[in-house]
Amino acid sequence: MTSGTTTRHHDRASGDRAARDRTARDRAPGDRAPGDRRPGAAPSGAATPGTGAPRPVALLFAGQGAQRVRMAAGLYDADPVFTDTMDEVFRCFGAEGPALRADWLAERPVVPIDAVGRAQPLLFAVNLALGRMVCGWGVRPAALVGHSVGEIAAATLAGVFETADAVELLRNRVVGSVDAPPGGMLAVAASVAQVTPYLGPEVAVGAVNAPRQTVLAGLDGPLAEAAERLRAAGYVCQRIGCSVAFHSPAAADLVAGSLPVLRRLPLAPPRLPVYSAYTTSRLTAELAARPEFWAGHAVEPVLFWPTLDARLAERDLLLVDASPGQALAVAARRHPAVAAGRSEVLALLPARPGPGEADRRSVVAAAERIRAEGHEIAVPPHPPAIVESR
Repeated sequence: MTSGTTTRHHDRASGDRAARDRTARDRAPGDRAPGDRRPGAAPSGAATPGTGAPRPVALLFAGQGAQRVRMAAGLYDADPVFTDTMDEVFRCFGAEGPALRADWLAERPVVPIDAVGRAQPLLFAVNLALGRMVCGWGVRPAALVGHSVGEIAAATLAGVFETADAVELLRNRVVGSVDAPPGGMLAVAASVAQVTPYLGPEVAVGAVNAPRQTVLAGLDGPLAEAAERLRAAGYVCQRIGCSVAFHSPAAADLVAGSLPVLRRLPLAPPRLPVYSAYTTSRLTAELAARPEFWAGHAVEPVLFWPTLDARLAERDLLLVDASPGQALAVAARRHPAVAAGRSEVLALLPARPGPGEADRRSVVAAAERIRAEGHEIAVPPHPPAIVESR
């Protein structure tokens, strides 16, 4: 059996697994199951004798463009919380779930990983699974910051959305994207002020990832013309793996299409502090309950860097990139607070794709670093010899 072949089936719908899912969802993130806390262990964030209080943990969740083949697949069947969450998301997708899971685990997926119908659901699932895994160690994050679909994962981790409701929203977005005009996103190594003269009327700033990392969004033709002008001016540009002009006016139909879905979904106050990359501020219960806010994500720019900058101006943090690759970690390491050593950045997963063992070793190393910071957590004892060919 090769790693690109998925013939082994899991019975994830058993009564025991479903009961465990319900129990995990009923606990607040960061709470341990009864009997899980080790004797004498203090909660995450407690002061360590002789070293002072540890820096609070902030979890970062990436969006479209961070997807990759078999992202975090090395944790599947190795970490129970991660595995249960992935299986829960696949179940919520109903008849689509098995194909989604098969493409996630395949070296050569049938549907390309950059397709919206794969990238969006799988990024959501992996982000949420990584976040729950970290909370399952005993970490109670002081901040959750998500980039695009990463904010949906952050809000689900915080209890704003039930998992099934978030999946319904994503399914609606995927269906709407099928009829969206061909477009995309372009990463440019330049500031917003530098790129603005080259945009044209049909291209918008879609994301601000760092002072000199700007993402543009627009329909294919205007975006290609903007890229040509920018390259002629000496700027480095690269298309992101995305076929929809998210975070631009070209995605307006997705807003209208998602509002009816959002208006019938229960939207709860966040149980963990979510800092929205659309407002740069903490997500209030009032804003979380507004369907228009969530629908507007499709056309509004992602202000990741301003949001991160505001958090690091308030306090020193241990920033944990809880998403595939290390795009957010790389951006965060450029912040002056990190460069000066006041705050620190960790990534749960390796920077480049590799064998499943690399995923597991990277997660264990990150957990050890969180514990070394002074957080009393249970470091995951991931077995080194999980079968690679799933």
